[in-house]
Amino acid sequence: MQDNITNILKAVADPKRREIFHALVIASSALSITQISGRFEMSRQGVTKHIKTLEQAGLVGITTKGRERFCAADAKPLQKITEWVKFYEKFWDSSLKNLDSFLNEGKS
Repeated sequence: MQDNITNILKAVADPKRREIFHALVIASSALSITQISGRFEMSRQGVTKHIKTLEQAGLVGITTKGRERFCAADAKPLQKITEWVKFYEKFWDSSLKNLDSFLNEGKS
């Protein structure tokens, strides 16, 4: 089974999934799959497939009311990606400082 960071990255790697997730975040309330499908030029089945990937990553929660399924965004899992990237920032900062030192070496 893939770790959660891999699932999150996989979920946000697709532009349509990012659009669906963004629409849910902006809505700030649960939307039915029918409502979501109406916003995109794709079949309900296509939207459902994308939502399932987002759900597996923990970015979307699904509840059922009667015959309708409602989706709500949960951006909290994105914090794991932020933490993962932050770890590497120190390497970027160090590399940029080294590059700056190298470029300014001959100017003194």
